[in-house]
Amino acid sequence: MVYEARQAVDVPIIGMGGISTAEDAIEFMMAGANAVGVGTAIFSSPTAPLAIVDGMNAWLDRHGIASVSEIVGVVK
Repeated sequence: MVYEARQAVDVPIIGMGGISTAEDAIEFMMAGANAVGVGTAIFSSPTAPLAIVDGMNAWLDRHGIASVSEIVGVVK
């Protein structure tokens, strides 16, 4: 749905629903989300948002990407 929304509008999109890992967040952003929200994952791990940010930064470093904004909407 994030991908479809990105194709339809030119406003910031916050992706939500099922984000519990850095990979989940990266996929949402590649589909077009400008930001993501973490909800339910916090119930099982209150530090989930910190782990997600750390994991995203590690992924960006491994792929030589300077800013998370570079991956927003790369899926075409």
